[in-house]
Amino acid sequence: MLFSNGFKPVGCWLLLLATMGISQMGVAAPMVIPEHGSTLALNAQELQWIATHPRVVVTALDYPLYLFKDKHGRWSGFHFDVLKRISVMTGLQFVFEESFSTDQMLVKLEGGRADLSSMLSMNDERKVFLDFSHAFGGAGWIFVGRVGAPQVQSLDELAKRVLVLPARHALEAVIRRDYPSIELRTVKTNAEARAWVESGDAYATIDNEIGAQLYPSGRLQVGAVVPGKWDADYMSVRKGQPQLLSILNKALNAFPPEDLRAMRLKWFSGAVASRAPGFWQRLDQWFCAGIVVVGLFSLLSLLWNRRLAVLVRQRFEAEKSLSDQLAFQHALLDAMPDPMFVRDLQGRLVMCNKSYEEALSTRFDQVQGRQLIEVDVMPKRTAELLHAEFMSQLETRRTRFSERQLRFKDGIRDVYQWTVPFYGADGHLRGLLGGWAEIDRRNRQA
Repeated sequence: MLFSNGFKPVGCWLLLLATMGISQMGVAAPMVIPEHGSTLALNAQELQWIATHPRVVVTALDYPLYLFKDKHGRWSGFHFDVLKRISVMTGLQFVFEESFSTDQMLVKLEGGRADLSSMLSMNDERKVFLDFSHAFGGAGWIFVGRVGAPQVQSLDELAKRVLVLPARHALEAVIRRDYPSIELRTVKTNAEARAWVESGDAYATIDNEIGAQLYPSGRLQVGAVVPGKWDADYMSVRKGQPQLLSILNKALNAFPPEDLRAMRLKWFSGAVASRAPGFWQRLDQWFCAGIVVVGLFSLLSLLWNRRLAVLVRQRFEAEKSLSDQLAFQHALLDAMPDPMFVRDLQGRLVMCNKSYEEALSTRFDQVQGRQLIEVDVMPKRTAELLHAEFMSQLETRRTRFSERQLRFKDGIRDVYQWTVPFYGADGHLRGLLGGWAEIDRRNRQA
């Protein structure tokens, strides 16, 4: 009896530890949202519209966690889950058509080549040709600046400084009107905007608060939230489709609030760094201080074994996540229609996509690890010129975007060429990321 009573506190602590472990496992596991249908009070016009327009074209921008393609090339993310639930509730079939910039999405909606987008914020320019559904979430806008520079706290602090934004950004018109002293520059994509800030060509850019956390860089830092600005989640519908807008609003209103919160938690909880290691470290210290004699040794042994199991699992998950990321990056690179390449600090080829192989009539295994002047894929003068530019750019660490003529083996081409220095997580320069697009082709796509 004395032996049993002496171990009751130990048993309680073991039960507490097991309970917390089970709770931790429950939080880490992805939450499954039941995809049951909900009864919507649709009127005759709305039902008729669904019958005559069963397919709704969604112009989609690859923006991780909100809407993106997984390693198998399938669409995924928070907005995809919302549209999937609406499809179950209404019978509408959402067909995703990829766009590569905000401007391209807007052009498709203006031209009637798409019916819907879930990636556009509301502003006065867009309300001219778009209708917006009820909001179903949102996040703040956040400043992204260069490491070492003071964090931007407000738009007033950017007076006489360069702010770079993707073309037709939701805040562009407001900033031009209310902050004329800001030197506003526009580029095509968020990636180009970040590259401008990295190279020092711009002082800051503005990104979605969740999206900004997903692109760590040794030369970029996430700053303060833009005061008074909010990036709400809407379904934006091309004007002239009031029935579709009404159907979407009714479906969003029919969402149980707890289901919508669960969807957001499923995708966005991982955007905040976990504090679990610090918690377990403090818990271990608490046990060490509170257990004595035989109970101390047995409990420490249990905790140590559990910690080893957690570390092994975390390492396995990290390796799997890294493998998934690499597979996704290779698939994404090969999906790009324009030639793209990655070179190291000596100008040797590290990676390229299928378009690069096709443009130079070569294979990656024939040119991997070799400089441009060491392989016979371009005229000698062109290869020497580009290699010299690469090495000079690695010294200056400046981003380059230019329209030029280059001589290839099959003749002279007008191209839009870009090269961007990239850095490791430790902030050290690792090499160049670059590519080109034929100007005639780009004009046809526009």
